[in-house]
Amino acid sequence: MVILKSKHEIEAIRKACQVVAECHRTIAPLIKPGITTNEIERIFEDIMLKHGAKPYQKGYRGYQYATCASANDVIAHGFPSNKPLEEGDIVTIDTVAELDGWLGDSAWSYAVGQISPMAEKLMRVTKECLDLGIEQAQPGNRLGDVTSAIQRHAESHGFGVVRDLLAHGIGRDLHEEPTYMHVGKPGKGPRIKEGMVFTIEPMITEGTYLMTIDPDGWTARTMDNKLAAQYEHTIAITAEGPQILTAQ
Repeated sequence: MVILKSKHEIEAIRKACQVVAECHRTIAPLIKPGITTNEIERIFEDIMLKHGAKPYQKGYRGYQYATCASANDVIAHGFPSNKPLEEGDIVTIDTVAELDGWLGDSAWSYAVGQISPMAEKLMRVTKECLDLGIEQAQPGNRLGDVTSAIQRHAESHGFGVVRDLLAHGIGRDLHEEPTYMHVGKPGKGPRIKEGMVFTIEPMITEGTYLMTIDPDGWTARTMDNKLAAQYEHTIAITAEGPQILTAQ
């Protein structure tokens, strides 16, 4: 069942989302060759604690970290580590903050130094997919309008759209209804209604959309070991259209 949120509840979610946005704003200029994802992890956790928020992912289903740090061929759920990022890497940092019982969720891909033209194109197209999806998240539209816009744009550039990891509603819980893949047909799927709060988080791949899970049980990797990128916002549906709660 989709839980519609009141304006007051949306504002409470926005506060959690803005803690996440501050985390991303803070690390963006710091991501350079030599930084480790463990350093990024500590920065995120410090910012959350400063605001009285909690890193919700830590302990979630046994996950041990405040962030997911997914480099190059890792699509999602990579573990932070002490391995320095290198020139030419791309890395996605994903996190969820809990503030006063409400959750905010956002992932962002970052270039590490000078990256290849293919990596640049993949990141650009993935961000465009997010923006096109948000444009279609209008009250009265259907989720298929969102997902088909994402799929059409990614595939028109020869890229894959991951199917096995889902976007989701969010509020008091991390994974509320609706849960959905970023592929679909226009005019199909659940109706988008005022008061809905959910993520749009396309994971786009240079090659195949198929993935594998590492022996750690978490790290999702492209099956062909080609690059992946992801951009994610938490949005609220209002009478005026979608509002980006995690806007940076």
